[in-house]
Amino acid sequence: MQVDPYLFFLDGICEEALTHYAGVFGGEIVAMHRYGDMPADAGHPPMPDEFKTRVMHARLETPVITIMGSDGRPGSDAKGGNISLSISTLDPVEGERVFNALSEGGKVEMPLADQFWGARFGQFTDRFGIDWMVNIELAPTAAHT
Repeated sequence: MQVDPYLFFLDGICEEALTHYAGVFGGEIVAMHRYGDMPADAGHPPMPDEFKTRVMHARLETPVITIMGSDGRPGSDAKGGNISLSISTLDPVEGERVFNALSEGGKVEMPLADQFWGARFGQFTDRFGIDWMVNIELAPTAAHT
């Protein structure tokens, strides 16, 4: 069994977001299906012209995460806000790189900083509207043992 996040984007930015995440995490978009690719007899209502180039379903595979995504359905204004993707690492250089790359152009709610639980932690909403948390485990010290 495996659980993969499925992200819905508004305004036709799914492909841009997944391409960005592929660069950050070193992955590849292995599937990209557009609404315009659906056969007319698929049982769906007619698609507005502006949705024909939008992403109906995409799958990004990376060494650390599989992310699926969509530009949503016509008439849907659903957007995230009730989930955050959490990244944990033991490598402080990689943790800072990922934090900076993902938060660029977004809104940092909590900059990376040392925390009482023995980690550097930060959180932000990226420029695509997705909430992220980054937790960089620090080496144990006498204060944390």
